[in-house]
Amino acid sequence: MDSDDDLRPEEEKPPLSQRAEWSDVIPIPQDDGPNPVVPIAYKPEFEETMNYFRAIYLSDERSPRALELTHLVICLNPGNYTVWHFRRLVLEALNVDMYQELDYVERIAKENTKNYQIWHHRRWVAEKLGADVAAKELQFIRKILSLDAKNYHAWSHRQWVLQALGGWEDELDYCRQLLEDDVFNNSAWNQRYFVITRSPLLGGLKAMRESETTFTVEAILANPDNESPWRYLRGLYKGDTESWIDDPQVASVCLKILGAKTNHVFALSMLLDLLCHGFQPNQELRAAVDALTTSNSDPSEPDLGKAVCCILERVDPMRVNYWMWRKSKLPALA
Repeated sequence: MDSDDDLRPEEEKPPLSQRAEWSDVIPIPQDDGPNPVVPIAYKPEFEETMNYFRAIYLSDERSPRALELTHLVICLNPGNYTVWHFRRLVLEALNVDMYQELDYVERIAKENTKNYQIWHHRRWVAEKLGADVAAKELQFIRKILSLDAKNYHAWSHRQWVLQALGGWEDELDYCRQLLEDDVFNNSAWNQRYFVITRSPLLGGLKAMRESETTFTVEAILANPDNESPWRYLRGLYKGDTESWIDDPQVASVCLKILGAKTNHVFALSMLLDLLCHGFQPNQELRAAVDALTTSNSDPSEPDLGKAVCCILERVDPMRVNYWMWRKSKLPALA
């Protein structure tokens, strides 16, 4: 296997052509044809390494030196799909300890946290090792997310690990911790929804709805202009519109935000959706909407849904055309 010393810059080692262990290999240059349109000026060490790799790849040599060569190419270009694919073939042929390979991938990933090929390779290795590495994988992903909490590759891999290998026990607490650090982290909100809907330990969406609604309402009241918890709140009632309309917590949070008269775009948007699905507002909500109208800019509109659209046209000018369209599609709502 590759040691930590093998991760040092290739310039510190002799060229492959000067190494005795490669003396029997005839390098194969890249063939760009007689008249390449845009020839690439490769660095000498990259060109030489790839020439040797082509020779090994075409001869399908699955040996320790072939494994070392894949490492050299990966150091120069960690996004080379063919090299990673060939590395997997060699690893299987040599029956290499996959725990060592997992450590190797972690070292490579430190400088390439958003490289798709590395994440694909790590999944392959973890799948070989099975449930015993679930905790190790989740801890590794935590390290990556501590550097970039919205790394899509890390989140995708984390969801795969949970579903394929396990480790659900502490995941909801982990999501809570991330949201305490940054309540605007939409990736953490997405992961929280993934957990409550997919975890075999929590009982599903309906079982978690009440506690999650309370958690989400608190997040909304603390930051009304944060779109993520508003979206999350709506998702808690996916496929159950009747419960969404009837839950007093939903109407209550809209009323509280509208009463504050600031950062109320998302509250108005949710109220509009509620109205479109048959929600019957009380007088407090009607009064809250009336209080947001201005005689100079909002026309007198007895229809509550259209009144909400008129306010949104004014307070959300970036989407004024959308709110005008929504208003045109509204049925007569009392």
